[in-house]
Amino acid sequence: MSDAVTYVYAVTRGADEATVAGLVGVGGGPVRLVASGPLQAVVGDVDREEFEARALEERLEDLEWLAATARAHHHVVDAVGRVHVVAPLSLATVYYGDDRVREVLEQGGETFRAVLDRLTGRAEWGVKAYARDRPVAPAGGSGGDRPRSGAEYLRRRRRELREGDLTLEEAQQAAEEVHAAVGALAEATRTHRLQDPALTGSTERMVLNGAYLVPVEAVGDLEALVASLAEHPRLRVELTGPWVPYSFAQVDVS
Repeated sequence: MSDAVTYVYAVTRGADEATVAGLVGVGGGPVRLVASGPLQAVVGDVDREEFEARALEERLEDLEWLAATARAHHHVVDAVGRVHVVAPLSLATVYYGDDRVREVLEQGGETFRAVLDRLTGRAEWGVKAYARDRPVAPAGGSGGDRPRSGAEYLRRRRRELREGDLTLEEAQQAAEEVHAAVGALAEATRTHRLQDPALTGSTERMVLNGAYLVPVEAVGDLEALVASLAEHPRLRVELTGPWVPYSFAQVDVS
């Protein structure tokens, strides 16, 4: 590609060109490797004008472009991450040529190796917990017991709202206990922003969105723990993964 810059997806080791053969990345271009010593950067060429600072700032406001770029970025990282431990770089990390990428690998070699060492034999798992919906009572009360006045109706509504707040508080406390229990099996934890029901597709309120770096030998215990929570009275708990450890591996370089 003429007038291109080098887009870097991740850093790994032990990879060769067969690892990325046929892999397509951002902008539809092929993926290749740039090596320095034992490390390899997973890279591709992208259009310089599209990724220069001023143009990129505008592009990041384009949600369609951002979503397509993120999908391509994660596709490459996930594909390589299925066969090698990877340290992903931030979305839209670019350098003016492969030589600059080699310099980054040399200068940050100790950091990259430490990250890859820490992630070897481990994967990211996600645990999401939702406050269970309460049964909806008939309007005005149960069993046809309707309020006798507007004041009584308002009293009942205030009581229902207080009970709803208490139920959510109990779910949040239970979620903290789940986070602690899962965290005891993990080597590192992160809590992400709680997602709105419009994003989750559930009417239930999310109270935990956790990521956990779990050694492979502890995965059975993790699955058993989450299975034991299936009938939890306050929470509905979901286990996702294993994933490439984005929450624990990303390295920012300049």
